[in-house]
Amino acid sequence: MQQRRGNDNIRQYRKPLNINLGMVIFGAIFVYISICVWLYFFDSKHIEPYTVKMGSLSQENLFTGIALRTETVVNSDYSGYINYYAREGERLGSGQLVCTIDESGQLREMINEQNADNTALSETDLRELKTGISSYCSGFETGSFESVYDFKYNLEGTVLKLANINVLENLSEINESVSGQPINLCRTPASGIIVYSVDGYEGKTAEDITTADFSQENYEKNQLISNELVTAQDPLYKLSTEENWSIIIEVDRSKAAELEEEEYVKVRFLSNQYESWGQVTILDKGKDGVFARLDFNNSMITFVTERFIDIELITDAESGLKVPNSAITSKEFFLVPKAYVTKGGNSGQTGVLRQVAGENGALTTEFVATQIYEETQEDYYLDNSALRVGDHLIMPDSNEEYTVSKSASLIGVYNINKGYADFKEVQILQQNDEYAIIKSNTTYGLSVYDHIVLDAETVDPNEMIYE
Repeated sequence: MQQRRGNDNIRQYRKPLNINLGMVIFGAIFVYISICVWLYFFDSKHIEPYTVKMGSLSQENLFTGIALRTETVVNSDYSGYINYYAREGERLGSGQLVCTIDESGQLREMINEQNADNTALSETDLRELKTGISSYCSGFETGSFESVYDFKYNLEGTVLKLANINVLENLSEINESVSGQPINLCRTPASGIIVYSVDGYEGKTAEDITTADFSQENYEKNQLISNELVTAQDPLYKLSTEENWSIIIEVDRSKAAELEEEEYVKVRFLSNQYESWGQVTILDKGKDGVFARLDFNNSMITFVTERFIDIELITDAESGLKVPNSAITSKEFFLVPKAYVTKGGNSGQTGVLRQVAGENGALTTEFVATQIYEETQEDYYLDNSALRVGDHLIMPDSNEEYTVSKSASLIGVYNINKGYADFKEVQILQQNDEYAIIKSNTTYGLSVYDHIVLDAETVDPNEMIYE
């Protein structure tokens, strides 16, 4: 007999299967995230919702305009060194002294000597200087540093006016003491506001303005400075002789139509926040552009030294439901007379009675539920997915028939409050490049806080939406 081996009954021990719950949960999350990432990158449709809110459009109402005034440039009849005695921006009467032209060049030295002996300013003089400095500092912007030079020349004019009073009182004596050529007195030919600069825009009318005139890169302003040498026919100063003046702005055709309808528009001057009403005249020059002329009868003296003026047009902005233009689309609907629309079915839905042929050829009617999307005085706009061209509709409690044929389109958006793309008609009050203002509280339209599809091209009518 064979002997049994002692290890014949020994079997291999199997370890029990231990399931790690944490690893299972992690694996499920990983699979879910992977599916979401795959759908995001490989699914062709990305439907993004948008919440409707009340708002208004921020219109582009900021313009840089060209100021046009009745301006007269006064040229010199003499050659010599010029000295100004009137402050820029001051109103002078006819025949008042503006400057002197010293053909010998000796007057400058005598002015310096007399001012050195009497440099004290009165309290009134100091107050005038402080007011000018404070006004400039409050409105200074680093982006318009060139205005520093205008302020400098304006301040110099103020100082000359205050410091040379004694010189003017003794001008006859000074003229007698100067040897050689006399000192020529230059007086105003008419009353007006004095300005010590010329730029070539003097004498231009609104009809003369072109798009190129708005370019400030090529704009040259010739500042007329005291103690400079001038020759005959050189400009000495200019006078703005009338209070009526204009600002010309360049606009597009839609803005031009809007302004022309208003006739008068409220204008805010950005340099000092002053507001005034301007009368609107539209100048359509075809290919050369469209311009608006704003006419004013006040405040000319405030901006008399400025040619380019930054303004804001204050207009009434429409308010309503604000939606992106990308959400707006159009859809075709059947027009059905109101008398053929009724309520039926177990749920009391709105619909029509359609004539159909039975199995034996007998004509019967069936109720077709359809949603109303808009209405006119005579017709309802009904969904064209439930009806077909040529369908015969029966008027309730009557034998009259109507054949479905007439259709029209509506402007609207896709509402997704109920989880599917439901078309809602909208009435646009105002629109710019990005948003539209929609009339609120319409019967078949939107309400505030409705959820709509941000991009109407990414969804089909009645498509189920999974956000």
